[in-house]
Amino acid sequence: MAIRSIRTMGDEVLTKECKPVKEMTEHTAELIEDMFETMYEANGVGLAAPQVGIRKQIVVIDVDDGNQYVLINPEIVETEGSQTGSEGCLSVPGKTGVVTRPEKVKVKALNEKMEEFELEGEGLLARAICHECDHLKGQLYVSLVEGKLEDVMMEEVEE
Repeated sequence: MAIRSIRTMGDEVLTKECKPVKEMTEHTAELIEDMFETMYEANGVGLAAPQVGIRKQIVVIDVDDGNQYVLINPEIVETEGSQTGSEGCLSVPGKTGVVTRPEKVKVKALNEKMEEFELEGEGLLARAICHECDHLKGQLYVSLVEGKLEDVMMEEVEE
């Protein structure tokens, strides 16, 4: 496993649509492991493949609920309610912004064994699923911010 460089706003790869994963290869399995390691090293709760420079539809999420989620070729199929709150992104370091997202989402995806499954999430998990799926479409959360981006104090980031 290796920690990969996280691409930041302004990098062209973050504005491109990602390609579906057709099969699980050794390279793709290694990418998923690296994505988790990179996300944990950066104190994130989610990471999408384009954030490490790979234009594949792969997302990893860990919102500290005891589960690690791998979503390959994810598609949000249902949303319910809304939540408005502060959001940040590893690709937009040192900034946060207020974004409204669904309170609950249902996503259809493939797991690491390329088996289809559905995941329902609410609260932070729903927010993370939406945020990371946006990355796969070449969209950063900054385009959804209500108001303006705010600077984050380093003490806040470390908590």
